[in-house]
Amino acid sequence: MADQIPLFQRLAQARVDRVVVDTPSVAPADAHAAYAIQHELLDALRATIGGWKVGAKSPGGPAQCAPLPAADVMPSGARLSRRRFVPLGLELEIAFKFDRAFEPRVAPYVAEDVLGAIGAMAAAIEVVSSRYKAWPNVEKSLQLADLQNHGALIVGEFRPYDPDYSFSEPVLEFSFEQAPIMKESAVNPAGDPRTLLPWLVNHVTQRGITLTPDMVVTTGSYSGMYFPESAGAATGTISGFLPVHLQLS
Repeated sequence: MADQIPLFQRLAQARVDRVVVDTPSVAPADAHAAYAIQHELLDALRATIGGWKVGAKSPGGPAQCAPLPAADVMPSGARLSRRRFVPLGLELEIAFKFDRAFEPRVAPYVAEDVLGAIGAMAAAIEVVSSRYKAWPNVEKSLQLADLQNHGALIVGEFRPYDPDYSFSEPVLEFSFEQAPIMKESAVNPAGDPRTLLPWLVNHVTQRGITLTPDMVVTTGSYSGMYFPESAGAATGTISGFLPVHLQLS
């Protein structure tokens, strides 16, 4: 019976009820179908878009993205209940804002125009979560439909964009209850995450959506994923940025 309910409705209700659901027997046919479900999900939640997440598994590899509900984009120091997220993973990322709006149009935006419009950057912690009981053993298109496993985004204070910053090899520390939690070298799988931004801008605008200067764009993990087993404080420090803090209760 559950499979007779549209996937976006099941995902929306799971978010509201803070529960996980069985894996649907039929997954979205492709990324295009999964992207359509993302926006049906936001409509069902009556959520506005507060930002975007974008990532790739390798430099130059296929990108994927998801809109972020505005209510789930929070400033540094936010306090969240662990019970809200099952599962719950933490990633340290770099987020950007543009200093202009990108409106829908027929012609794609060129990379120079997109990269030239980056206005600010900040450290961010993404809370990774899923609405599927079997996660991570779930088809990729189902995860993409579920806003690419998004739970919340905690954003540090923005600083002016520096095009000469070492985005490929930043110096960073990530800790939970003051204990280091970095399990991998500080590398974004996409390489320089700015390379993802032109694709994202064109993905968004080709869907008839305006990407506005107030939207936060987070660009993938430098830290791998850490699964805290208790309440506590997470702190992410990236050289050149103010730290970002999250309290789990």
